[in-house]
Amino acid sequence: MSEPGDSADALSDAIDEESKRAAEEIAAEAESGGRQPKNLTAWLVSILAISWSCFQLYIAYTPLNSIIARSIHLTFAITMVYLAFPGTKTPGEGWVQRMSIQLFPGFMRPQRSTREVIPWYDYALAILAGLGAFYMAWDYVNIIQRSGLPIQRDVIVGAILVVLLLEAARRALGPALPTLAILFLLYCFVGPYMPSFIAHPGVPLEFVVDHMYLSDSGIWGVPIGVSTSFVFLFVLFGSLLDKAGAANYFVQVAFAALGRFRGGPAKAAVVASGMTGLVSGSSIANVATTGTFTIPLMKKVGLPPYKAGAVEVGASTNGQLMPPVMGAAAFIMAEFLGLAYLDVVRAAILPALLSYIALFYVVHLEALKLNLRPLREDELPSFWHTLISGIHYVVPILALIYTLVILRMSAVASAFNAILLTMAIIVVQRPMQNTIYVLGDMKREKGVAHLRELFGEAHFKELEERLWDGVLSGFGQSFGDVWQGMMAGAKNMMGIGVATAAAGIIVGTVTLTGLSGRFIELIEIVSLGNVVLMLLLTAICSLVLGMGLPTTANYIVMATLTAPVIVSLGGKAGLVVPLLAAHLFVFYFGILADDTPPVGLAAFAASAIAKSDPIQTGVQGFVYDLRTAVLPFVFIYNLELLMMQGVGPKGEIIWINDVLKIAWVCFVSLAAMFAFASALQGYFADNCNWGERAILMVVCVSAFRPSLITDFTGGPRPVVQLIAVAIFAALYWYQHNRRKGQTPQPAPA
Repeated sequence: MSEPGDSADALSDAIDEESKRAAEEIAAEAESGGRQPKNLTAWLVSILAISWSCFQLYIAYTPLNSIIARSIHLTFAITMVYLAFPGTKTPGEGWVQRMSIQLFPGFMRPQRSTREVIPWYDYALAILAGLGAFYMAWDYVNIIQRSGLPIQRDVIVGAILVVLLLEAARRALGPALPTLAILFLLYCFVGPYMPSFIAHPGVPLEFVVDHMYLSDSGIWGVPIGVSTSFVFLFVLFGSLLDKAGAANYFVQVAFAALGRFRGGPAKAAVVASGMTGLVSGSSIANVATTGTFTIPLMKKVGLPPYKAGAVEVGASTNGQLMPPVMGAAAFIMAEFLGLAYLDVVRAAILPALLSYIALFYVVHLEALKLNLRPLREDELPSFWHTLISGIHYVVPILALIYTLVILRMSAVASAFNAILLTMAIIVVQRPMQNTIYVLGDMKREKGVAHLRELFGEAHFKELEERLWDGVLSGFGQSFGDVWQGMMAGAKNMMGIGVATAAAGIIVGTVTLTGLSGRFIELIEIVSLGNVVLMLLLTAICSLVLGMGLPTTANYIVMATLTAPVIVSLGGKAGLVVPLLAAHLFVFYFGILADDTPPVGLAAFAASAIAKSDPIQTGVQGFVYDLRTAVLPFVFIYNLELLMMQGVGPKGEIIWINDVLKIAWVCFVSLAAMFAFASALQGYFADNCNWGERAILMVVCVSAFRPSLITDFTGGPRPVVQLIAVAIFAALYWYQHNRRKGQTPQPAPA
């Protein structure tokens, strides 16, 4: 087996190392902290990370009491956050350090930077927070016995943990989530003083601590339970695959297959990011991984820097739509709704695929508008050589899908087996690569005839020594890759672990105060009972919250507050919406916040590689992703896109098994999304005038919601959709003929 990168020198030459480092720093700061400690401190963080990964693998093989497992899970997460994330974003001494030096000038020494050196108070906070999280596991039996009657020690420890958890969330995720959690906590106490429509009698401090800390309704609730049971394993699986070289392989294969087409690098970016999104739960990490290759080559064929970055942002953001990981939302959604994990995947797969196909089409339109050239054959790696060189990376993914879908094994068992298989591949591939390299090197030195003689007694010793050295060196590198993959998996989970625990406070407040029912009444008043307006308000709330919250936390908050609103108000208006469809609706808008200016970190990572303005890159990425923003409205009114027929009398989902019906819905939805993208881009088969854009928008609406027409004219919905598709095809034929004979001119960027 050879390294996939060996067949793609042209791709390697395009990489700007400085831009790559800048993007990786943004991703590292967002995902695993900005600190890079040295010496013993670095070993401490590494040992904690490896220990956490080993613990998660252990409980996947030998199940542990769920609350104890969640307690230990948060112990690792919150301790590592305080060690990995500095208290301030700017290098230098923190306010605690400055105050300590003033109070104890002879005892405290100035430290270089909170990014390079972990100050004493962060060690103290890490220990205190870790003990607070571990207290639940340590005294679990006694806590259960005095359920509902907390002692003073419980209240003190619980209050301290809540405060330290919110500070950890601030460090790892920014101020939005802890601020929101504090507002919800305050709501517990100030309920009697609120306006009548959201007022409640108020909750004593002991009850709040008992609910948030000593029960499974707050911090130890469903979100962190899913993080402990499922999410860690899938994140670890993705990290190990990345260390093995799978992400690079996906990029190479996509370029080898698509680079020869017009706008090939941009199309390859879409496919590569989609493949990486299968196992990656982070849009920022996706940008830093695939964008390093894709963005320079997009610029090379003529795409403006901000558009090159925006294509990668749009593709990487949508990676969180792709099952099986879906940015951890698939598992939380299944637990929230009490559904099988495969039911969530079944509903999510078609919209995710349609979204990527539509983005591929958007990129194609950009290539036609700008008259981008394809890459030459000498600029591309050999497709078959590239495909075969890393085909072993696909085996764990196929094994994961096979065990989940065909064998119907649990998500935990499937991920555990996939992790072991990936580790085995990592351990084996380096020695095999080195063996092939040694044989090839000796072949070049000795020639084929002499190589045959090496297996004879005279030359065998030389061959044996070189092969042995190569195998030993390969095993050393392999175990190093496994070590690095396990560390990366744990570090990537720090923010998720803290986010799910902090979001549990919000969920706990909603259940403790009955806020959900009051929120439904509030939204009904604001939206005047109009379903479309209610959906728009929900979408805007998700986007605004998502600017400061990670996808997982955003989904948890919105699913708790607004998903029941969609179901309730939709039912009152005669629109039957399954709860799963409502949860997918808020999730889709949550992920769009990763490229929404001015906060979207994915746009900042992409602009660092593209050397473009991050705001301009984010705006363009959001424009590309608007076709994704249409999809949630589509499947709310067309449940067939989620393979659902509706809801049964007992609230159960009625699935569609008619393949032709599903195929028709997919076909019509694609035509509608293509029409919407063309109207937005101002290009179809030719540049569109405003009249043609209006026609395309009418086609889009007619295909998506034919009931708007059939309610007035009568007749079956498919007839309206068929007419819309016919108009779409006729407009393409008209523009194609109009463009014939004209000299192609690139449109303005």
